[in-house]
Amino acid sequence: MAASLFAFLEKINAFLWNGPIILLLAATHLFFTVRLFPQRLTFRAICASVSSGKKTGEKGMSGFATLATTLAATLGTGNIVGISTGIALGGPGALFWCFLTGLFGMATAYAECYLSCIYRKKHADGNVAGGPMYVLEQGLKSRLLGKFYAFCIVCAAIGAGCTTQSSAIADAAYSTWHLSPHIVGMAAAVLTGLVILGGVGSIGSFCTRMVPPLSFLYMGACLYLLWQNRAFLAPSLSLILSSAFTGRAAAGGFVGSTFLVAARFGIARGLFTNEAGIGTAAIAAGASNDSNPVRQALVSMTAVFWDTIVMCTLTGFTIISSILAHPGSTKGYTDAGLTSAAFAFLPFGGNTFLTLALIAFALATLVGWCYLGEKGAAYLFGESGIRSYQLVYIVMIYIGAIIPMQLVWSFTDFINAVMVIPNVLCLWVLFQKIGKPKAV
Repeated sequence: MAASLFAFLEKINAFLWNGPIILLLAATHLFFTVRLFPQRLTFRAICASVSSGKKTGEKGMSGFATLATTLAATLGTGNIVGISTGIALGGPGALFWCFLTGLFGMATAYAECYLSCIYRKKHADGNVAGGPMYVLEQGLKSRLLGKFYAFCIVCAAIGAGCTTQSSAIADAAYSTWHLSPHIVGMAAAVLTGLVILGGVGSIGSFCTRMVPPLSFLYMGACLYLLWQNRAFLAPSLSLILSSAFTGRAAAGGFVGSTFLVAARFGIARGLFTNEAGIGTAAIAAGASNDSNPVRQALVSMTAVFWDTIVMCTLTGFTIISSILAHPGSTKGYTDAGLTSAAFAFLPFGGNTFLTLALIAFALATLVGWCYLGEKGAAYLFGESGIRSYQLVYIVMIYIGAIIPMQLVWSFTDFINAVMVIPNVLCLWVLFQKIGKPKAV
């Protein structure tokens, strides 16, 4: 049954990601980059994110808390497992396409977060909620499309954002310590449940305290390995650029790939990790207590910068430079194992460090994605449906730890493609409503 479902999803993904979705995203990213070019304000946006660190309250999250929640949902297996899988399947050139997805995707993230801020809904208790479902309902006057997107975000949270993380935690714990996936799955479910059942304040506090130090620790390890492999950085860059357009023959630890394969896996994994074009960042942005849509959109946009341009690029360069520096180091490794092979050269227990980092990132992502799905559930069923959703989500954390990883990734690619279509439709129809970015 699982094999048949996997084969079916792969056929659909091959069609969607080998043409329609890539072209749609590329056109959207390029259009909003040319029209808005918010990337020029990246440094100012980073400064604004730090200065917006007002504590989360009952009436919404601070700008920094929304950024931390977005990063919690995006930083995780996409940066460690996802980019490793992309390079393993698409060759070194996949990193180039992943980087471009982040660079141009910043404009799309700005646009979707801006729309979320101007079309968000204020509830009777003073709390605000936003996201593509509200933009579809109020901007496009389609409650049906809003419900469709909300249903998709719930499915994505339960079937992709949740299971990819718990599966990665279980795989990492088994490969390092030989722990049973059942035990690991239950432990992850309990730990995550303790945070998410505490409400939005608990989620915001957890993300703001967990994500920044964890990110800097991981980046420090990558920079150390890059310093070790500094003689191979220029060859790595040359290999990435040449492989992006010509493919790479099966040699030197890399699988064979073509231009289309490199682009498909690079863009698909880039989208999975930064989610620009899917609309998830807009959900967190819509819950901000910042009344300035330009400032909030710029702050939320920096999530793509940190996630893809910084974290994914560091991971990818670490993998590729390590393979060039130690040609035999990847023997016997596939997919996510490429990152493990690279981190094995840390002088202080690299595999253990990577496993702990992966688990910590994945736990933060579980919390972040639960929040996103929670907003979709509230849109569909009202506040009364949130607790039921949370319980299902916690159970799925355990299930994700014991099902095949291949099936999880196939479903993730599929649901991401489905969510792109209504969200991007909003952006194209309502693009004249999007304010030009300016210094804040």
